[in-house]
Amino acid sequence: MANRDDQSRQHQLDAIAAKARKAGDVRAEGYRERALKLYPWICGRCSREFQRENLQELTVHHRDHNHDNNPDDGSNWELLCLYCHDNEHQRQLEAERNGTTVNDSGSTPGRHNPFAGLKEQLKGSD
Repeated sequence: MANRDDQSRQHQLDAIAAKARKAGDVRAEGYRERALKLYPWICGRCSREFQRENLQELTVHHRDHNHDNNPDDGSNWELLCLYCHDNEHQRQLEAERNGTTVNDSGSTPGRHNPFAGLKEQLKGSD
């Protein structure tokens, strides 16, 4: 009898996990498509450029690490290659493990922004 209850419980947990994964995939597809339309296909850290053939290697990173924070203007997103995205999350995990913040402003030190000042430059070209 206990074995049947365990199997039933496991089946329920599997169903919950599958539903959560599917909801996450749907949510991610929505903001990913929007981010790819908003931003150039360039990694925001290493400046690697992407084409349609390797676009699957470009990820959408949530700057505040909250995947439910998806403003229409994309202000919580940045496009990062797989390697830079993994590095960003590893740095965040290490900071949390050490009981420190990444820095006083909440951003990662040494962060390169290849698009810094782009808005002002585009305004000047009109």
